Amino acid sequence: MIKQLVISISALGLCMTLQAQAAPGDRIIFAAEYQRLLEQKGDTWAGEDTAIAEKLKALEEKHGARPNIIHILWDDHSLGEVGIPEMNKVLGYDTPNINRMADEGISFTRMYSEPSCTPTRTAALTGRLAVRAGMHKVGFPPDGMGLAKEEVTIAEVLSKAGYQTAFVGKGHQGDIEESYLNNQGFDYANFSMYNQFPFIMWHEQFGPSGAVQGMFPSQWDKNYTIDEAFRPLDYVNQLEGRKGEEPTVFTGNTLAEYKKLMRTHQQIVMDYLADAADAEKPFYLAYWPHVYDAARRPEELTTSTGTWFAQSTVELDRDIGQILEHLASLGLAENTLVIAMADNGPMHELAPLGPTETIVRGGKGDYLEGGIRVPAFAWWPGVIAPNQTVGDIITVHDLFSTFASLGNALRYVPTDRVIDGIDQTALLLNGDGNSRRDYYHIYTGDILAASIKQQIKRVWVGDKPGLMGSSFTDLYKDPREEHLKMSPYLWAWAAFDHMRERHLHQLEKYPNRKQTHGVPYRGIANLPAKAKALADTVPKTY
Repeated sequence: MIKQLVISISALGLCMTLQAQAAPGDRIIFAAEYQRLLEQKGDTWAGEDTAIAEKLKALEEKHGARPNIIHILWDDHSLGEVGIPEMNKVLGYDTPNINRMADEGISFTRMYSEPSCTPTRTAALTGRLAVRAGMHKVGFPPDGMGLAKEEVTIAEVLSKAGYQTAFVGKGHQGDIEESYLNNQGFDYANFSMYNQFPFIMWHEQFGPSGAVQGMFPSQWDKNYTIDEAFRPLDYVNQLEGRKGEEPTVFTGNTLAEYKKLMRTHQQIVMDYLADAADAEKPFYLAYWPHVYDAARRPEELTTSTGTWFAQSTVELDRDIGQILEHLASLGLAENTLVIAMADNGPMHELAPLGPTETIVRGGKGDYLEGGIRVPAFAWWPGVIAPNQTVGDIITVHDLFSTFASLGNALRYVPTDRVIDGIDQTALLLNGDGNSRRDYYHIYTGDILAASIKQQIKRVWVGDKPGLMGSSFTDLYKDPREEHLKMSPYLWAWAAFDHMRERHLHQLEKYPNRKQTHGVPYRGIANLPAKAKALADTVPKTY
């Protein structure tokens, strides 16, 4: 009985007593593999978390509030592209501010995302594998799908614990009303429903380059085009809204407006931080910037690399540096955790002028390490020890539970569904070797493509019956996954089979949510008539 109680406390984060976290019979349901780890390590972790709770309590007494939390999430960078001065020299540009985060905090070498934009963002918001939330598809306008109102976001959880919450940037959680981020727990949200590709390349001048084909009247075959509404020429992308209010269209879709939008978002963040310094509440800020600008004039390219993507990277680095300096000048740095990371690996089809793989192989959409193993950093002056390189496994899902734990909000995490995120406060505060995770299930779309346990990876895609049909690798010996083999890893065969079966068995009791569909653009106060007409072309049969 006592052991069960200790394990339960550990599962809930151990920042408070069990009674403060959840009522008996109303406890967080963790992924099957983590429950297995709790059975083995629950007692040990309970002891460690007692000391962590004392440290967090002392910090709260010192600053008069729980810590502020900033999550910076950007697009499509490969592991090694930022944060490492030596790699900067290899690649021909500098990221001194992200490098500073690594010098003054933690550089994660095994931070795992989901393989593409929408799923990773859903995972960060909900702490759940995106497929569980029905958000494994990447949306484009006019999509008619999005994050269900029944999903519970970290903004909702922290709001209940007394945090003010804000979102700025690329939301990419869909275009139906319930998915708007001001309807998903954020007090203020300036968010895109899709990604930046429509902004930067869905313009007629990109037709000759091959970036967009068949979309504009100049590209139509006039003899055979009947349904002119087939092309989404009048889509809506960026909205602004507050909790409980209808959002408004924030900007148009021209390239000039997009360039202005990126600078506007940075200013919104800087102003928000200045206001937050005078507020009584701690804050959670999700700043997920649009960083692509493919339409660069030669005189705008300042790096030795000389590409638009390298230029976008150094500008991202500049903006992050401004935020770090602003936090320090406002007196907020010592009570603010900043997590900065990419959302997935590089988009290969844009290489070499765009995102390009570096250390690990693969890219956006892949189950290979290059698609899901991303640069990531944690910075919290005076709390996180400087100059740490961490080799533990951590995933984007874990940020949900970690932020909830730091915000004393675990009691608001839903208890009627599986939560994949693990509280990684111990890893942040105690450093290398203190992760609570040694596994990860990798989905591409709704397919379980691969699984990782410790340093071993098994690829399920293409797995055939019989002895010779399996593919394993040791990620230390073969980090680029160029030698997938069966025979050296026969010892892991059954262990991985059991790991998958535990996962699939839990899905029978807690099935994945079906994709949530609806008519796009409902509930927008200033929706243009042409956009409404486009939305009306989306099927009503969902």
